[in-house]
Amino acid sequence: MSEFLKSIGIANPSGSGWLIVVFTFIVAWVVTWRFMPRVRQFALKVGWADQPNARRLNKEPLPNAGGLAIFAGVVAALIVATTLRPILIQEVQVQVLAILLGGAILVLVGFVDDQFGLPPLFRLLVQLLAALLLVAVDIRFHAAFGTALDPFWGMVLTIVWVIGVTNAVNLMDGIDGLAGGIAFITAMSLLAVSAQNPHWAAATLVLAALGGAALGFLRHNFYPSRIIMGDAGAYFFGYVLAATALLGSLKVATVFSLVPIALFLLLPILDTTQVFIRRLFRKQNPLSTPGKDHIHHQLLARGFSQRRTTVILWIATLVLNLVAMWVQGVNPLVIGVTATGIASLLGFTVWRRLRAVWKEAAQVKVNPSQIPPV
Repeated sequence: MSEFLKSIGIANPSGSGWLIVVFTFIVAWVVTWRFMPRVRQFALKVGWADQPNARRLNKEPLPNAGGLAIFAGVVAALIVATTLRPILIQEVQVQVLAILLGGAILVLVGFVDDQFGLPPLFRLLVQLLAALLLVAVDIRFHAAFGTALDPFWGMVLTIVWVIGVTNAVNLMDGIDGLAGGIAFITAMSLLAVSAQNPHWAAATLVLAALGGAALGFLRHNFYPSRIIMGDAGAYFFGYVLAATALLGSLKVATVFSLVPIALFLLLPILDTTQVFIRRLFRKQNPLSTPGKDHIHHQLLARGFSQRRTTVILWIATLVLNLVAMWVQGVNPLVIGVTATGIASLLGFTVWRRLRAVWKEAAQVKVNPSQIPPV
Protein backbone atom coordinates (compact mmCIF):
# COMPACT_ATOMS: atom_id res chain seq x y z
CA MET A 1 0.00 0.00 0.00
CA SER A 2 2.82 2.37 0.89
CA GLU A 3 4.51 1.78 -2.47
CA PHE A 4 1.26 2.43 -4.33
CA LEU A 5 0.72 5.70 -2.49
CA LYS A 6 4.26 6.77 -3.39
CA SER A 7 3.66 5.85 -7.02
CA ILE A 8 0.71 8.25 -7.25
CA GLY A 9 2.68 11.18 -5.86
CA ILE A 10 2.28 10.91 -2.08
CA ALA A 11 5.82 11.57 -0.86
CA ASN A 12 5.22 10.49 2.75
CA PRO A 13 2.52 7.78 2.96
CA SER A 14 3.20 7.27 6.67
CA GLY A 15 2.58 10.96 7.43
CA SER A 16 -0.72 12.67 8.12
CA GLY A 17 -0.60 15.23 5.31
CA TRP A 18 -2.40 13.21 2.67
CA LEU A 19 -4.94 11.98 5.22
CA ILE A 20 -5.77 15.60 6.07
CA VAL A 21 -6.39 16.28 2.36
CA VAL A 22 -8.73 13.28 2.13
CA PHE A 23 -10.46 14.33 5.35
CA THR A 24 -10.90 17.88 4.01
CA PHE A 25 -12.60 16.50 0.90
CA ILE A 26 -14.95 14.31 2.95
CA VAL A 27 -15.91 17.09 5.38
CA ALA A 28 -16.72 19.50 2.53
CA TRP A 29 -18.68 16.77 0.76
CA VAL A 30 -20.78 15.82 3.79
CA VAL A 31 -21.37 19.39 5.07
CA THR A 32 -22.52 20.62 1.65
CA TRP A 33 -24.68 17.56 1.01
CA ARG A 34 -26.40 17.72 4.40
CA PHE A 35 -26.72 21.52 4.57
CA MET A 36 -28.17 21.92 1.07
CA PRO A 37 -31.75 20.72 1.88
CA ARG A 38 -32.00 23.23 4.75
CA VAL A 39 -30.82 26.05 2.51
CA ARG A 40 -33.35 24.95 -0.10
CA GLN A 41 -36.20 24.92 2.41
CA PHE A 42 -35.34 28.38 3.71
CA ALA A 43 -34.84 29.78 0.19
CA LEU A 44 -38.32 28.65 -0.85
CA LYS A 45 -39.77 30.19 2.29
CA VAL A 46 -38.25 33.64 1.71
CA GLY A 47 -38.47 33.64 -2.09
CA TRP A 48 -34.81 33.15 -3.07
CA ALA A 49 -35.65 31.40 -6.31
CA ASP A 50 -35.40 31.71 -10.09
CA GLN A 51 -38.83 32.23 -11.58
CA PRO A 52 -39.72 30.47 -14.86
CA ASN A 53 -39.33 32.58 -18.01
CA ALA A 54 -38.58 32.20 -21.72
CA ARG A 55 -34.81 31.92 -21.16
CA ARG A 56 -34.78 29.49 -18.22
CA LEU A 57 -35.52 25.78 -18.44
CA ASN A 58 -37.24 25.40 -15.05
CA LYS A 59 -41.04 25.25 -15.07
CA GLU A 60 -41.48 26.10 -11.36
CA PRO A 61 -39.65 28.43 -8.93
CA LEU A 62 -36.21 26.92 -8.31
CA PRO A 63 -34.18 27.90 -5.22
CA ASN A 64 -30.98 29.66 -6.30
CA ALA A 65 -29.10 29.87 -2.98
CA GLY A 66 -27.00 26.71 -3.38
CA GLY A 67 -23.86 28.83 -3.53
CA LEU A 68 -24.26 29.66 0.16
CA ALA A 69 -24.14 25.99 1.14
CA ILE A 70 -21.18 25.39 -1.18
CA PHE A 71 -19.23 28.24 0.42
CA ALA A 72 -20.17 27.02 3.91
CA GLY A 73 -18.96 23.50 3.07
CA VAL A 74 -15.59 24.73 1.80
CA VAL A 75 -15.00 27.03 4.78
CA ALA A 76 -16.06 24.39 7.31
CA ALA A 77 -13.71 21.83 5.78
CA LEU A 78 -10.75 24.20 5.74
CA ILE A 79 -11.38 25.26 9.35
CA VAL A 80 -11.49 21.65 10.52
CA ALA A 81 -8.41 20.75 8.47
CA THR A 82 -6.29 23.63 9.75
CA THR A 83 -7.43 22.93 13.30
CA LEU A 84 -6.21 19.33 13.03
CA ARG A 85 -3.01 20.37 11.30
CA PRO A 86 -2.27 24.10 11.58
CA ILE A 87 -0.69 25.77 8.56
CA LEU A 88 2.77 26.70 9.79
CA ILE A 89 3.99 28.36 6.61
CA GLN A 90 2.81 31.97 6.74
CA GLU A 91 2.84 32.41 2.96
CA VAL A 92 0.54 29.42 2.45
CA GLN A 93 -1.81 30.66 5.17
CA VAL A 94 -2.03 34.11 3.56
CA GLN A 95 -2.77 32.61 0.15
CA VAL A 96 -5.57 30.41 1.49
CA LEU A 97 -7.11 33.35 3.34
CA ALA A 98 -6.83 35.58 0.25
CA ILE A 99 -8.61 33.01 -1.92
CA LEU A 100 -11.37 32.62 0.68
CA LEU A 101 -11.74 36.39 1.10
CA GLY A 102 -11.97 36.99 -2.65
CA GLY A 103 -14.38 34.08 -2.95
CA ALA A 104 -16.52 35.40 -0.10
CA ILE A 105 -16.78 38.81 -1.78
CA LEU A 106 -17.93 37.21 -5.03
CA VAL A 107 -20.39 34.95 -3.20
CA LEU A 108 -21.96 38.05 -1.63
CA VAL A 109 -22.10 39.96 -4.92
CA GLY A 110 -23.42 36.93 -6.79
CA PHE A 111 -26.10 36.31 -4.18
CA VAL A 112 -27.29 39.94 -4.27
CA ASP A 113 -27.33 39.78 -8.07
CA ASP A 114 -29.39 36.56 -7.95
CA GLN A 115 -32.05 38.15 -5.77
CA PHE A 116 -32.15 41.79 -6.87
CA GLY A 117 -29.99 42.19 -9.95
CA LEU A 118 -26.81 44.26 -10.22
CA PRO A 119 -25.39 46.26 -13.16
CA PRO A 120 -22.86 44.25 -15.23
CA LEU A 121 -20.26 46.99 -14.81
CA PHE A 122 -20.51 46.80 -11.02
CA ARG A 123 -20.07 43.02 -11.06
CA LEU A 124 -17.06 43.41 -13.34
CA LEU A 125 -15.52 45.98 -10.99
CA VAL A 126 -15.88 43.66 -8.00
CA GLN A 127 -14.31 40.81 -9.99
CA LEU A 128 -11.42 43.15 -10.84
CA LEU A 129 -10.86 43.90 -7.16
CA ALA A 130 -10.99 40.19 -6.30
CA ALA A 131 -8.37 39.51 -9.00
CA LEU A 132 -6.13 42.29 -7.67
CA LEU A 133 -6.37 40.70 -4.22
CA LEU A 134 -4.70 37.59 -5.66
CA VAL A 135 -2.01 39.69 -7.31
CA ALA A 136 -1.34 41.36 -3.94
CA VAL A 137 -0.45 38.01 -2.33
CA ASP A 138 1.56 36.87 -5.36
CA ILE A 139 -1.03 34.44 -6.76
CA ARG A 140 -0.41 35.47 -10.35
CA PHE A 141 1.23 34.87 -13.69
CA HIS A 142 4.88 35.89 -13.78
CA ALA A 143 5.69 37.28 -17.21
CA ALA A 144 9.18 36.56 -18.50
CA PHE A 145 9.32 38.52 -21.76
CA GLY A 146 12.59 40.19 -20.77
CA THR A 147 11.21 43.74 -20.59
CA ALA A 148 10.74 46.34 -17.85
CA LEU A 149 6.98 45.91 -18.22
CA ASP A 150 7.00 42.21 -17.25
CA PRO A 151 5.35 42.82 -13.82
CA PHE A 152 2.63 44.88 -15.50
CA TRP A 153 1.92 42.27 -18.18
CA GLY A 154 1.88 39.55 -15.55
CA MET A 155 -0.73 41.49 -13.60
CA VAL A 156 -2.83 42.10 -16.73
CA LEU A 157 -2.74 38.41 -17.67
CA THR A 158 -3.74 37.46 -14.13
CA ILE A 159 -6.71 39.85 -14.14
CA VAL A 160 -7.90 38.66 -17.56
CA TRP A 161 -7.52 35.02 -16.49
CA VAL A 162 -9.37 35.37 -13.18
CA ILE A 163 -12.23 37.48 -14.55
CA GLY A 164 -12.50 35.33 -17.67
CA VAL A 165 -12.65 32.00 -15.84
CA THR A 166 -15.02 33.35 -13.17
CA ASN A 167 -17.52 34.42 -15.82
CA ALA A 168 -16.93 31.37 -18.02
CA VAL A 169 -17.95 28.98 -15.23
CA ASN A 170 -20.95 31.17 -14.45
CA LEU A 171 -22.09 31.13 -18.08
CA MET A 172 -21.84 27.31 -18.17
CA ASP A 173 -24.41 27.11 -15.36
CA GLY A 174 -27.34 26.74 -17.73
CA ILE A 175 -28.61 23.22 -17.12
CA ASP A 176 -28.79 20.95 -14.09
CA GLY A 177 -25.49 19.51 -12.94
CA LEU A 178 -23.30 21.00 -15.67
CA ALA A 179 -21.31 23.72 -13.88
CA GLY A 180 -21.08 21.70 -10.66
CA GLY A 181 -19.73 18.68 -12.54
CA ILE A 182 -17.22 20.76 -14.48
CA ALA A 183 -16.05 22.35 -11.22
CA PHE A 184 -15.68 18.93 -9.57
CA ILE A 185 -13.75 17.39 -12.47
CA THR A 186 -11.42 20.39 -12.79
CA ALA A 187 -10.85 20.67 -9.04
CA MET A 188 -9.91 16.99 -8.74
CA SER A 189 -7.62 17.14 -11.78
CA LEU A 190 -5.84 20.23 -10.48
CA LEU A 191 -5.64 18.53 -7.08
CA ALA A 192 -3.85 15.55 -8.65
CA VAL A 193 -1.32 17.95 -10.18
CA SER A 194 -0.80 20.11 -7.10
CA ALA A 195 -0.36 17.04 -4.87
CA GLN A 196 2.80 16.20 -6.81
CA ASN A 197 4.53 19.31 -5.43
CA PRO A 198 4.80 19.95 -1.67
CA HIS A 199 5.22 23.68 -2.36
CA TRP A 200 1.63 23.87 -3.64
CA ALA A 201 0.12 22.99 -0.27
CA ALA A 202 -2.36 25.88 -0.39
CA ALA A 203 -3.77 24.72 -3.73
CA THR A 204 -4.01 21.10 -2.60
CA LEU A 205 -5.99 21.93 0.54
CA VAL A 206 -8.36 24.40 -1.15
CA LEU A 207 -8.98 22.11 -4.12
CA ALA A 208 -9.82 19.19 -1.83
CA ALA A 209 -12.46 21.32 -0.11
CA LEU A 210 -13.79 22.67 -3.41
CA GLY A 211 -14.02 19.21 -4.97
CA GLY A 212 -15.88 17.83 -1.95
CA ALA A 213 -18.33 20.74 -1.93
CA ALA A 214 -19.00 20.35 -5.66
CA LEU A 215 -19.77 16.65 -5.23
CA GLY A 216 -22.06 17.32 -2.26
CA PHE A 217 -23.91 19.93 -4.30
CA LEU A 218 -24.35 17.59 -7.28
CA ARG A 219 -26.26 15.18 -5.05
CA HIS A 220 -29.11 17.73 -5.18
CA ASN A 221 -28.41 19.36 -8.53
CA PHE A 222 -28.34 16.57 -11.12
CA TYR A 223 -31.52 16.61 -13.22
CA PRO A 224 -34.18 17.08 -11.97
CA SER A 225 -32.50 19.68 -9.76
CA ARG A 226 -33.89 20.62 -6.36
CA ILE A 227 -31.64 23.66 -6.02
CA ILE A 228 -29.16 25.58 -8.18
CA MET A 229 -25.93 27.31 -7.19
CA GLY A 230 -26.87 30.70 -8.67
CA ASP A 231 -24.30 33.35 -9.53
CA ALA A 232 -23.00 33.10 -5.94
CA GLY A 233 -21.88 29.51 -6.37
CA ALA A 234 -20.73 29.86 -9.98
CA TYR A 235 -18.59 32.91 -9.22
CA PHE A 236 -17.08 31.11 -6.24
CA PHE A 237 -16.25 27.97 -8.22
CA GLY A 238 -14.79 29.96 -11.11
CA TYR A 239 -12.74 32.28 -8.92
CA VAL A 240 -11.27 29.54 -6.74
CA LEU A 241 -10.40 27.35 -9.73
CA ALA A 242 -8.74 30.31 -11.47
CA ALA A 243 -6.79 31.18 -8.31
CA THR A 244 -5.62 27.67 -7.45
CA ALA A 245 -4.51 27.08 -11.05
CA LEU A 246 -2.11 30.01 -10.58
CA LEU A 247 -0.49 28.79 -7.38
CA GLY A 248 2.37 27.11 -9.23
CA SER A 249 3.99 30.53 -9.86
CA LEU A 250 3.71 30.05 -13.62
CA LYS A 251 6.22 31.71 -15.87
CA VAL A 252 4.76 33.11 -19.11
CA ALA A 253 7.31 33.74 -21.84
CA THR A 254 4.98 33.31 -24.83
CA VAL A 255 1.23 33.06 -25.43
CA PHE A 256 1.71 29.29 -25.76
CA SER A 257 2.88 29.17 -22.14
CA LEU A 258 -0.78 29.60 -21.17
CA VAL A 259 -1.92 26.46 -23.03
CA PRO A 260 -1.22 23.84 -20.30
CA ILE A 261 -3.16 25.72 -17.63
CA ALA A 262 -5.95 26.76 -20.04
CA LEU A 263 -6.57 23.12 -21.00
CA PHE A 264 -8.04 22.43 -17.56
CA LEU A 265 -10.81 24.95 -18.18
CA LEU A 266 -10.88 24.86 -21.97
CA LEU A 267 -14.55 23.94 -22.34
CA PRO A 268 -15.91 26.94 -20.36
CA ILE A 269 -13.33 29.19 -22.04
CA LEU A 270 -14.29 28.07 -25.56
CA ASP A 271 -18.00 28.30 -24.79
CA THR A 272 -17.70 31.83 -23.42
CA THR A 273 -15.50 32.92 -26.32
CA GLN A 274 -17.90 31.71 -28.99
CA VAL A 275 -20.88 33.29 -27.17
CA PHE A 276 -18.98 36.58 -26.84
CA ILE A 277 -18.10 36.64 -30.55
CA ARG A 278 -21.61 35.66 -31.68
CA ARG A 279 -23.20 38.43 -29.63
CA LEU A 280 -20.72 41.02 -30.87
CA PHE A 281 -21.54 40.07 -34.46
CA ARG A 282 -25.24 40.51 -33.61
CA LYS A 283 -24.36 43.94 -32.13
CA GLN A 284 -25.47 42.84 -28.67
CA ASN A 285 -23.81 43.53 -25.32
CA PRO A 286 -22.07 40.23 -24.48
CA LEU A 287 -22.14 41.00 -20.74
CA SER A 288 -25.84 41.70 -20.34
CA THR A 289 -27.64 40.05 -23.27
CA PRO A 290 -29.33 36.76 -22.33
CA GLY A 291 -29.66 34.04 -24.92
CA LYS A 292 -29.64 30.36 -25.75
CA ASP A 293 -26.38 30.32 -27.67
CA HIS A 294 -24.21 28.19 -25.38
CA ILE A 295 -22.87 24.73 -26.20
CA HIS A 296 -25.40 23.06 -23.92
CA HIS A 297 -28.26 24.93 -25.63
CA GLN A 298 -27.02 23.68 -29.00
CA LEU A 299 -26.98 20.08 -27.75
CA LEU A 300 -30.48 20.47 -26.32
CA ALA A 301 -31.65 21.86 -29.67
CA ARG A 302 -30.31 18.70 -31.35
CA GLY A 303 -32.66 16.62 -29.22
CA PHE A 304 -30.40 15.55 -26.35
CA SER A 305 -31.99 15.46 -22.89
CA GLN A 306 -30.65 17.55 -20.04
CA ARG A 307 -29.09 14.50 -18.42
CA ARG A 308 -27.41 13.33 -21.60
CA THR A 309 -26.18 16.83 -22.43
CA THR A 310 -24.68 17.17 -18.97
CA VAL A 311 -22.92 13.79 -19.13
CA ILE A 312 -21.55 14.50 -22.64
CA LEU A 313 -20.02 17.78 -21.48
CA TRP A 314 -18.72 16.13 -18.30
CA ILE A 315 -16.91 13.57 -20.46
CA ALA A 316 -15.49 16.30 -22.70
CA THR A 317 -14.26 18.16 -19.61
CA LEU A 318 -12.66 15.04 -18.16
CA VAL A 319 -10.85 14.24 -21.41
CA LEU A 320 -9.48 17.80 -21.64
CA ASN A 321 -8.33 17.67 -18.02
CA LEU A 322 -6.57 14.35 -18.54
CA VAL A 323 -4.83 15.80 -21.61
CA ALA A 324 -3.83 18.83 -19.51
CA MET A 325 -2.33 16.52 -16.88
CA TRP A 326 -0.41 14.64 -19.57
CA VAL A 327 0.90 17.90 -21.07
CA GLN A 328 2.17 18.88 -17.63
CA GLY A 329 4.11 15.63 -17.39
CA VAL A 330 2.01 13.90 -14.75
CA ASN A 331 2.71 10.18 -14.27
CA PRO A 332 0.31 8.01 -16.38
CA LEU A 333 -0.60 6.02 -13.25
CA VAL A 334 -1.67 9.23 -11.50
CA ILE A 335 -3.73 10.19 -14.56
CA GLY A 336 -5.41 6.78 -14.57
CA VAL A 337 -6.17 6.85 -10.85
CA THR A 338 -7.54 10.39 -11.15
CA ALA A 339 -9.80 9.47 -14.07
CA THR A 340 -11.08 6.37 -12.27
CA GLY A 341 -11.73 8.29 -9.05
CA ILE A 342 -13.57 11.12 -10.80
CA ALA A 343 -15.73 8.76 -12.86
CA SER A 344 -16.53 6.57 -9.85
CA LEU A 345 -17.54 9.46 -7.58
CA LEU A 346 -19.65 11.10 -10.29
CA GLY A 347 -21.28 7.77 -11.12
CA PHE A 348 -22.09 7.10 -7.47
CA THR A 349 -23.55 10.61 -7.03
CA VAL A 350 -25.70 10.36 -10.16
CA TRP A 351 -26.95 6.91 -9.13
CA ARG A 352 -27.90 8.19 -5.67
CA ARG A 353 -29.72 11.18 -7.15
CA LEU A 354 -31.63 9.07 -9.69
CA ARG A 355 -32.52 6.52 -7.01
CA ALA A 356 -34.03 9.33 -4.93
CA VAL A 357 -35.98 10.58 -7.97
CA TRP A 358 -37.33 7.10 -8.71
CA LYS A 359 -38.28 6.65 -5.06
CA GLU A 360 -40.16 9.97 -5.06
CA ALA A 361 -41.95 8.99 -8.28
CA ALA A 362 -43.04 5.70 -6.71
CA GLN A 363 -44.34 7.54 -3.63
CA VAL A 364 -46.33 9.92 -5.82
CA LYS A 365 -48.16 6.97 -7.36
CA VAL A 366 -49.01 5.68 -3.89
CA ASN A 367 -49.77 8.99 -2.16
CA PRO A 368 -49.06 12.28 -4.00
CA SER A 369 -49.48 14.32 -0.80
CA GLN A 370 -46.29 12.79 0.63
CA ILE A 371 -44.06 14.61 -1.84
CA PRO A 372 -43.23 18.27 -1.17
CA PRO A 373 -43.32 20.64 -4.16
CA VAL A 374 -40.02 20.85 -6.07
